[in-house]
Amino acid sequence: MPHYAEGVTTPRIRPISTDDAGEVLTLQRAAFVQEALIYDAVDMPPLTQTLDEVRAELEENLGCVALDGERIVGCVRARLDGDLLLIGRIAIAPDQQGSGLGTTLLTAVEERGREAGATTAELFTGSLSKANIRLYEREGYVESERVPGDDGTAQVFLRKQL
Repeated sequence: MPHYAEGVTTPRIRPISTDDAGEVLTLQRAAFVQEALIYDAVDMPPLTQTLDEVRAELEENLGCVALDGERIVGCVRARLDGDLLLIGRIAIAPDQQGSGLGTTLLTAVEERGREAGATTAELFTGSLSKANIRLYEREGYVESERVPGDDGTAQVFLRKQL
């Protein structure tokens, strides 16, 4: 359950749309700067993706955004591959990180996936992203695969039955 300060409204969750592309890209870049510092990699895809690429990704996407008033403070993308829900690019505004918003968005996107026929959800993160791994495991995800990278780190894939 999110822990929002008294008097602070809980962000509203709604489906993501192509109209959100510009704000989603801005949020994504702000959110992934911390990851870039962990990996010493300013060229990671969330930071180099173009507006047109984000817009194309958002077509027929099962993702969600979290709104604080009119401001998008969190987003997650997801698409269906058979009965597998592929979740990606969870991004939370730096001033909202640690508030429970990631959990709220994950729950919302899993529900959208279930409604679309998904029976399993999969996501991945880098092996140095310990906080992300803890969050996903806390939410019932189990490591299913580790793919070594050229830089000594690995992509950690986690799955959860829906």
